[in-house]
Amino acid sequence: MISKPRRHCTVELQALPSRIGQVRRIVSAQLRYWHLDPLIDQAALGVTELLSNVHRHAEPDKMCTVEIELLLDRLTVSVRDNDPRLPVVRDAEPSATCGRGLAMVAAVSESWGARPHGESGKVVWFTLPAHAEPVTVPKHSWFDTGHRPAARRRGRAEHTPARSAVAG
Repeated sequence: MISKPRRHCTVELQALPSRIGQVRRIVSAQLRYWHLDPLIDQAALGVTELLSNVHRHAEPDKMCTVEIELLLDRLTVSVRDNDPRLPVVRDAEPSATCGRGLAMVAAVSESWGARPHGESGKVVWFTLPAHAEPVTVPKHSWFDTGHRPAARRRGRAEHTPARSAVAG
């Protein structure tokens, strides 16, 4: 049996607001590279919430490591920091402006958790199912009819605008 190779990406950073946006773009670009576009929104939201918690709560510093790993059909996103205190899910009041991050992570992920890491740190993680969708050609495409799109018949290639993998 041949299995898909493990895919892995690690980013080390100080969890400051400006860096959180950069890491979100890095995670999105990596998932595009792995052809996991349907997971981008969930992964970006989850990693943003976990990094915001590091920024808000971690002591003695805000240094952390974000890891994304695709193993078979499961994407795991984890954030490791230097604070041994494990996170606690709170019931936020309806008018509260914070306190819903872990509940949001739980809502968008398949599973999540936290565990101690070494003597003075922790890892908070979540998983997403990564099922590859087969690429299909529409039933009535020009491949079936033998007709080519007008732009191709005239000798001009159709233009599809380029899209940056990492937005500015």
